[in-house]
Amino acid sequence: MKTENILAVRNDRIGEFLLTIPALRALKETYPAAKLTAVVSPYLGELAECLEFIDEIIIWENRRHKFGEILRFGRELKARRFGLCVIFNPSKEFNIISFLAGIPQRVGYDRKFGILLTHKIKDNKYLGEKHEVEYNLELAGLAGAKTGDSRLSLKINEDVLDNFTQAAALRGNFSLVAVHPWTSDPVKQWPIDNFYALAAKLASLPDIKVVIVGGEEELKKRAEIFSNKEDGFINAVGKTSLKQLAAILQKCRLLISGDSGPVHLAASVGTPAIAIFRGDLPAKGSRRWGPWGRGHAVIEKNNLAEIRVEEVFSKAGEMLKR
Repeated sequence: MKTENILAVRNDRIGEFLLTIPALRALKETYPAAKLTAVVSPYLGELAECLEFIDEIIIWENRRHKFGEILRFGRELKARRFGLCVIFNPSKEFNIISFLAGIPQRVGYDRKFGILLTHKIKDNKYLGEKHEVEYNLELAGLAGAKTGDSRLSLKINEDVLDNFTQAAALRGNFSLVAVHPWTSDPVKQWPIDNFYALAAKLASLPDIKVVIVGGEEELKKRAEIFSNKEDGFINAVGKTSLKQLAAILQKCRLLISGDSGPVHLAASVGTPAIAIFRGDLPAKGSRRWGPWGRGHAVIEKNNLAEIRVEEVFSKAGEMLKR
């Protein structure tokens, strides 16, 4: 494909966006002279800024838009004369928008008005036969893009922590372990009480400090149980931007979490993760959504209740000795 202006769309959640990084890199490496513009959700703009191979960012919220909004956005993109559009998260709206924008090469999955695309593949991701990174690279390959570097990577400057109210608590002669006790999907949730017990056991280890991380939306999910000063946790839930969260994870020796965006954020800044998964749902399993790269661990059982605190604590101990 010949193009001087590429549009790449991934405007859903944190983890999904981060797992598109190798595919975005492939587009830039294959078409180095092209300008690569990424379409992302509003709250992901600050992370997209940390990818050096993205030249421009366009914000398009992942919600249902009025038809007038779709028409206007299509006209705006048409004026930009994109030669190639790759839609990584299947979207009826963006299939329409890319068509209205007159983008000659429109790549995506054959669903949600897939007839409007010029290059498409069947969406079998629900089978969970590959990792999401591999699915994204497969789609980029349909646009002729390849890379020999499938790493997740973000360039994070720790100066972003200067405005973090608990920055001083992160400094000292100790190792930091992050715990993210939540997932966005209740069917994948390891009990919060288990995460609390695990965090308490970790905090009792010499030279270990535990930082509890999470977004503002998780303040309503029993986050208060991690606020008792006697437990010794650093509670950062709802207190950081995404860049600050990335910088905190970058300082940590380990993250322990359910299946969630922070797992992929940790992998993107080079921090090992232990991810707790439910194994009887292929579309949601670790084969597709586990931490990408080396040095991570997955603890997965069909019944999450069978995963014991001691099992996770033991694995954390092994990884902290490395």
